[in-house]
Amino acid sequence: MPTKRILSLWFPRLAAERVLRLDAGTLAGPFAVVRDVGNMQILHALSVESSQAGLVEGQPLRDAQAMCPDLLTRLSNPQAEAAFLTVLRRWAGKFSPWVSEGQAASLMVDITGCAHLFGGEEALLAQAEAECGDFGVTAHGGIADTVGAAWALARYAGRDVSAGRSGDAIDQEARATRARAVKRRHWERGGAAPRLQSAGEALSRIAPPGHTRTALAPLPVAALRLAPEVVVQLTRLGLRRVEDLAGQPRAGLARRFGQELVLRLDQALGLVPEPVSPERPPDHFAVRLTLPEPIGLEEDVRAGLDRLLPALSERLRARGRGARRVRLQAFRCDHTMQPVEVGLARPSADPERLRPLLAMKLGEIEAGPGIDVLRLEAHVTEPVHATQHRGHLGAAADGVARRGRAGAGAALDDLIGRLGARVGLEAITRLHPADSHIPEKGSKVLAAAWSEPARDWTACPALARPLLLFRPEPVHVEAAPSQPVRPPESFRWRRRYFEIIGATGPERIAPEWWLDEPEWRSGTRDYWRVEVGSGERLWLFYAHGGSMSAGWFCQGSFA
Repeated sequence: MPTKRILSLWFPRLAAERVLRLDAGTLAGPFAVVRDVGNMQILHALSVESSQAGLVEGQPLRDAQAMCPDLLTRLSNPQAEAAFLTVLRRWAGKFSPWVSEGQAASLMVDITGCAHLFGGEEALLAQAEAECGDFGVTAHGGIADTVGAAWALARYAGRDVSAGRSGDAIDQEARATRARAVKRRHWERGGAAPRLQSAGEALSRIAPPGHTRTALAPLPVAALRLAPEVVVQLTRLGLRRVEDLAGQPRAGLARRFGQELVLRLDQALGLVPEPVSPERPPDHFAVRLTLPEPIGLEEDVRAGLDRLLPALSERLRARGRGARRVRLQAFRCDHTMQPVEVGLARPSADPERLRPLLAMKLGEIEAGPGIDVLRLEAHVTEPVHATQHRGHLGAAADGVARRGRAGAGAALDDLIGRLGARVGLEAITRLHPADSHIPEKGSKVLAAAWSEPARDWTACPALARPLLLFRPEPVHVEAAPSQPVRPPESFRWRRRYFEIIGATGPERIAPEWWLDEPEWRSGTRDYWRVEVGSGERLWLFYAHGGSMSAGWFCQGSFA
């Protein structure tokens, strides 16, 4: 079996060069993409001119502008950067079908058995970097037997290890302290002798098959894809190169620095497998109808829609999906396009449920000089699982039980879809029970299109709630009731005078002590259902007073 060969392509200036490709004419000179970290902005990606000016990634924007007053900046757009990397992933598919997105703006390509098609690994790497340069994108590549080793060679091959030393290393201390230190090197204590290397020597970015350990040995420990704080700790202990870690006992490293360090080291050396998993292409559910002659009548568009719906439904059912949102695009002869879009309360692949919703939108389409192409797309889909019967008796019982509510449920979903096509699905809501003893928090509002009707909402006569519930309003009592607290004989509320002829209660409700709610700072409440002389039934409560004064309030009306 041939040895796995992995190509890692790293794009260190991806975010900046994406913007420069779009606005090359207006962005001249030093340029950088910045992002917010805490309460400040730091440099996220730099152009070549910015790096030549001495700026580095991670530098605060205020310091960078002091060093380079002509610096132009743009805010980072992670979504657009991810989309740009996806485009590069599709381009890298020319070298191998096994391409995946790696960490920190990189691609992993499994080129096992593919390099000879491009003249060898050196020629393949040169071609990949040259084509990226033609795209206006800087790329650094590395080839090795493992994903971790290729990732490390693409970033750290040829770099000086001492560049990332910590300030408290022993060879950076004061001269007097260093003179008194015991001058015993690691090779004097039984370790391997250091490898002499000239200052101008550059390490190869292609590790020969079977020489992964040799290629990784002189690289810094940051090449193992470790967290920055772990790299700092290892540097303070004098473990700067991968070869310093490779000879250490695994148990001691795991106890001191965690399992992540041991895992990354074993993955880079090939002791733990790390395959390249290509990204699965997303499912596209769209059908297209090209017309021999332009059309402009609504009846013709409806006839075209009738031909598109069965084909779209067949594709959805073949994948076990149901459309949640459907878009109809009408392409005109003058190369313009008008879309109309509808949403469904429940995902469905049934053409009879999609047709009425789209028919309501056909009147919004302006034919103009004529429509020559219709395209129907289900751009938001969800899985739809088939129901498995439990035998003849079980199926019959379930059918009888569902006969009444199945049709009503489908009719309700269609009604929600029709209303949503006019006012929007977000505007149609329903109430669900909530787990709280507070009256105003006893229910929650959910979107009807993305929720199921409540099945366990049962009313309890002992906890009857008013039909209309509003925020507590003060009630003016002329004579204070005697203790224990009972409803007053009369009161004034909303500029009206009321006499109480009957009262039921009290129902004591305490606030949620773990929450600080301003409306419940009045403390424990005693609720009463009172009937007044005018026939109204109101919901009064007496607040015993916590951080606020006590008193009577009205919060609801039963009729």
